[in-house]
Amino acid sequence: MKQFGALTMAAMLGSILTLVAYNWLNDGNKKSINLGTQTPVANVAYTLNEKGEAIPLDFTGTAEKVTKAVVHIRSTQKENQRNEQLFIDPFREFFGGPQRPMQPMQPAQSTGSGVIINQEGYIVTNNHVVNDAAIVEVTLSDNRSFKAEVIGTDPDTDLAVLKIKEKNLPFLSFVDSDKAKVGEWVLAVGNPFNLNSTVTAGIISAKGRNIGIVNREGRATNELGNTAIESFIQTDAAINPGNSGGALVDLNGGLLGINTAIASPTGAYSGYGFAVPSDIVKKIVEDLIEFGVVQRGWLGVSIVSVNNDVAKEYDLNILEGAYISAFAEKSSAKDAGLKEGDVVVKIDDTAIKTSTALIEYIGRKRPGDKVNVTVNRQGKELIFPVTLKARDGKTSVVKPEERTGFASLGIELEDADAKLLKKLELQHGIKIKNLANGRLARETDIREGFIITHVNDTPVKSVKEFNELMKKKKTGDLIILSGTYEDFPKEFNYAIRL
Repeated sequence: MKQFGALTMAAMLGSILTLVAYNWLNDGNKKSINLGTQTPVANVAYTLNEKGEAIPLDFTGTAEKVTKAVVHIRSTQKENQRNEQLFIDPFREFFGGPQRPMQPMQPAQSTGSGVIINQEGYIVTNNHVVNDAAIVEVTLSDNRSFKAEVIGTDPDTDLAVLKIKEKNLPFLSFVDSDKAKVGEWVLAVGNPFNLNSTVTAGIISAKGRNIGIVNREGRATNELGNTAIESFIQTDAAINPGNSGGALVDLNGGLLGINTAIASPTGAYSGYGFAVPSDIVKKIVEDLIEFGVVQRGWLGVSIVSVNNDVAKEYDLNILEGAYISAFAEKSSAKDAGLKEGDVVVKIDDTAIKTSTALIEYIGRKRPGDKVNVTVNRQGKELIFPVTLKARDGKTSVVKPEERTGFASLGIELEDADAKLLKKLELQHGIKIKNLANGRLARETDIREGFIITHVNDTPVKSVKEFNELMKKKKTGDLIILSGTYEDFPKEFNYAIRL
């Protein structure tokens, strides 16, 4: 009995010791686990405030400022008159979508973004957002809507300027895009997929990108003479269809560029977006507002970027610069003494490392501007003062009354030669010197060289008279161009509604 009692006491004591040990160990484990409620900060990006203190990077103030100055644009094209016309969009491979026959008599619509650049209602956007539009509607961030006037367009940079009748608007100021650095934080603001006031963040991935997307018609018809300017800022901030014409800004809200294209196998964002730098945008905007057309200086050279392969092919002793392979007929550079085989390494105080850099720099100049071009010629550097000319060889600025046709019509006009008029037994007329990819080319069968004698039965004796007549026309007016061809002298009439 005593032995049983001793065993019982031993068992009870063992149980008690086991429970004590378990509770002690369990309490120890609880104390070793830290279930803190603070948010991890290891991956937060930091910046310095005005006191030099590290604080989390914050985009909220910039986003609030910028979204007020970015607008939504809806463009309505006129009814199409060709039943089986194939619509080929040069931006299709960047934004996706198949080539398709356009439906007859159905007005097409497109949407995009724009940036207000001053209090007076001027807005910059992409040319492809408003190209051939009969009606352009602008919606502000506060949902007010206005009909916009197209002040001017420039296919060579894919830029356009609009104006609405409203004052005291919020706007963005241009900043120097040359000073922007790769790796710098930027915000892209626009209206992708009709999602208004969308803000995305990223960095500048590269500068001076040439992706061969702007003014493909000019490239195809005359590579030496085309004036397309591509020197894009590349960013990984998300850009999608609808962002076209929107703002790329720095963290102070300064306008660094106009978002223009994406490189994507699907038509949607995949990491590569491209914006026209603000230094180019500013020059184009000023020209369009002041003159209605871009005043573009021209060196008149065919160039290629120098790299290791080019250096070997042409036996060059440098690996950077723009190699001159040919000259245009009216070349400012050739007249100044430059030669084929020269490598442009500097213009004024700006180093030229690629052909893109040269095109961008000259693209900011006007006819009559003077630049100092430094070339490497067989290992020796030479400096040539060059006075830039327009493509026609003149140095004078084109005046508003001398503009040759309206951008949406896509025609360049010139006064008809007296001998030609006499040959065709005409008293007056003007000639279509160049027929671009505009509405007349797409919606009628008109050909280059057509001699316009009348507009709506009104005789036309000069380009100036033609422009004066067109200025009086309003959206929706029917325009009938009457005239003939030198090689087929019978009367033709081409009708188009503005």
